[in-house]
Amino acid sequence: MISTSVLIVRIYLHESQSIMKELLEFLHDESKVRGVSVFRGITGFGTSGKYHSSNLIDMSLDLPLIIEFFDIPEKIEPIITELNKKIKPGHLIYWPANINM
Repeated sequence: MISTSVLIVRIYLHESQSIMKELLEFLHDESKVRGVSVFRGITGFGTSGKYHSSNLIDMSLDLPLIIEFFDIPEKIEPIITELNKKIKPGHLIYWPANINM
């Protein structure tokens, strides 16, 4: 099996932050990364300790969001540098992986 090394990046946000559209445009239009997925959480909390949750009684519009994407390290490293200017510290993580070719 042939594989290629990539970096996977995950950004933690919540719906009330208006930055998601800007980030997706940056990743798709400018950076042209290989793949991007956005996940919507059903509940979560961060350093503030405030719960962001969805249930039948209170349909929150401030749910957790995760933007995840990947590409080769040489392409991802400058993207991470740029994202660090837009994302609060501790809300962006990344790790190496391999994809099959």
